[in-house]
Amino acid sequence: MAETAAKRVFGTIDETLPSSDGFGQRDTNNHLAWIAEASRTTKDDPYNFVLILRFALVNLLGLGLLAIAAMQGFVAQVMAADRTYLSAVIFIVFLGGLAVCAWKILRTSRELNRVRNFDPLAPSKAAEYLAKIRGSRSAGRTVLADALRLKLSQNIAVVRQTAGSLVLLGLIGTVIGFIIALSGVDPETASDVSAVAPMISTLISGMSTALYTTLVGSILNIWLMINYQLLASGTVKLITAIQEFGEQHARD
Repeated sequence: MAETAAKRVFGTIDETLPSSDGFGQRDTNNHLAWIAEASRTTKDDPYNFVLILRFALVNLLGLGLLAIAAMQGFVAQVMAADRTYLSAVIFIVFLGGLAVCAWKILRTSRELNRVRNFDPLAPSKAAEYLAKIRGSRSAGRTVLADALRLKLSQNIAVVRQTAGSLVLLGLIGTVIGFIIALSGVDPETASDVSAVAPMISTLISGMSTALYTTLVGSILNIWLMINYQLLASGTVKLITAIQEFGEQHARD
C-alpha cells in the first residue's frame, strides 16, 4: 500500500522489475526513504491560516465602511444619480474579483500549511515540486523553480486585471457622463430663458454620472488591490517555501 501511495503522489517511480533481479524494489525503497526524510524534517506551524485571517480583517473593515456609507445615504445617492447604472456594474465586477481573490487566498493558505506540515502521501504543490526535482542537478532545479514561480504568479494575475478593469469602467463612466452633460447643451437656444433650466438639469445629471462612476471605480479598485497585495505576498511566501523545502531535500 505504501508503494501504491508513493506512485500516486510522485508519479516518478518506474514499474517494479521482476523480483528475481531486485532492482525495482530497491528503487522504490529509495523513493520511500527519501520522502520519509522530507516528512520528518517539517513541523507544525502555530500561525496556520494567518493569510485568511488578514483577508477577513481587511474585508470586514471594508464592509464596515460600506455599511456606514449606506447608513449616511451616500450609496443611495450614488445609485440615484447614476442614470447609466454603471456604478452597479462596477460593483458587480468588484464582487466577482473579490470572490476569485478569496478562493485563491484560501488555496494559497492551504498550500502553505501543506508545506509547513508536509505529508508525502498527500497531494500538494510541494509534493509535485519534489517529484519534479527528484534526481535533478542544480541547473535543472533552477529551471523548475523559475517555472514554478511563473506558473503561480500568472495564476493570480486575474485579480490584478479585474482591479484594473474597475478603474477603466470608472473612466468609461466619466466619458459617458460628459457625453450626457453636453448632449443637453444647445448653443442656439442658450439665450432662451425657458430652455436654460432643462439644459442645466441635463448638465448636472451628466456630471453626476461622470463623477460618481469615477469615484466608485477608484474606491473599489483600491479595495481589491489591497486584497491582491495580500494574495501576492502569500504567493511569494508559498514559492519561497516550496523552493527552500525542495533544496533541503534535493539530490545531485
